[in-house]
Amino acid sequence: EKRGKQAFRRDIRERAEIYPEFEREFGHLEGDTIVGKHHKSAVITLVEKQSKAIITLQTNGRKASDIEQSLDRWLSQFPKHLFKSITFDCGKEFSNWKTISNQHDIDIFFADPGCPGQRGLNEHSNGLLRHHGLPKQMDFNGLSQKYLSAIADKRNRIPRKSLHYQTPYQVFLSYLKCLA
Repeated sequence: EKRGKQAFRRDIRERAEIYPEFEREFGHLEGDTIVGKHHKSAVITLVEKQSKAIITLQTNGRKASDIEQSLDRWLSQFPKHLFKSITFDCGKEFSNWKTISNQHDIDIFFADPGCPGQRGLNEHSNGLLRHHGLPKQMDFNGLSQKYLSAIADKRNRIPRKSLHYQTPYQVFLSYLKCLA
């Protein structure tokens, strides 16, 4: 059955072929949506793999066009080629991926269905966000981008052992300085 599924998508295995250093290279994101109360609202979450910086984005709905619009607005703030790839799950909310990819010259890949571990950092980050301000029974429709950014900001200011006790913000900014 093809209903609600994407007919063509780029497989996660292509990412390793195109970016053999993606595990050690800045600019690769993992993305997903966190769904709110009664499955009526959503928040887009992105995590940059090297810095572990969490980004939360407000969206007007759960449709592919809503997700595309929010991602386009966010990616437009950055220079092209800062972010090299995004890896999503197979949700139909990401079915407008080609438009995002073409507009921002960014490669978009998809994890295998039923394999959230292929985007483990994003799934872990979503759990942290659920615990610290975005619980399952919350309606996200009334939330402002300022509120969502404050939740991500709180997580991004906590030093992590895996980052040699630096915060995700510190690591993210150090990469930006190197690229400038």
